[in-house]
Amino acid sequence: MIVRTLAECRHSDRYVKTETWDSTRMLLKSDNMGFSFHITTIFAGTETPIHYQNHLEAVYCISGEGEVETVDDGKIYPIRPGTLYVLDKHDKHLLRATTADIQCACVFNPPLNGKEVHDENGVYPLEAEAVVE
Repeated sequence: MIVRTLAECRHSDRYVKTETWDSTRMLLKSDNMGFSFHITTIFAGTETPIHYQNHLEAVYCISGEGEVETVDDGKIYPIRPGTLYVLDKHDKHLLRATTADIQCACVFNPPLNGKEVHDENGVYPLEAEAVVE
């Protein structure tokens, strides 16, 4: 059985922070579950371009408000607590936190190794540096 707390993961190599978001990676590829699980915060007033060409992602909003815009068709979807959005077609999108930070729970398939950040195209590499346990 794997048991971890958000606090202990946040104070370890499982915590990654950029200018527009931070992510606490609670489950990773090395945990051998077939997916990774993250608690991510999108900072208020930011826009993050994302295009997961190598991963599928499901995102559940816990708190905060914002929107996700699919780039190909310009559709804008409001994000608020209780909203789930799923990037099932490797959707290129813009994620915006508006009035407050958005905190969300995210699941990735295939699982992340732990150190991934978006490249210049908003992509996570398929294989990135792993977190050392």
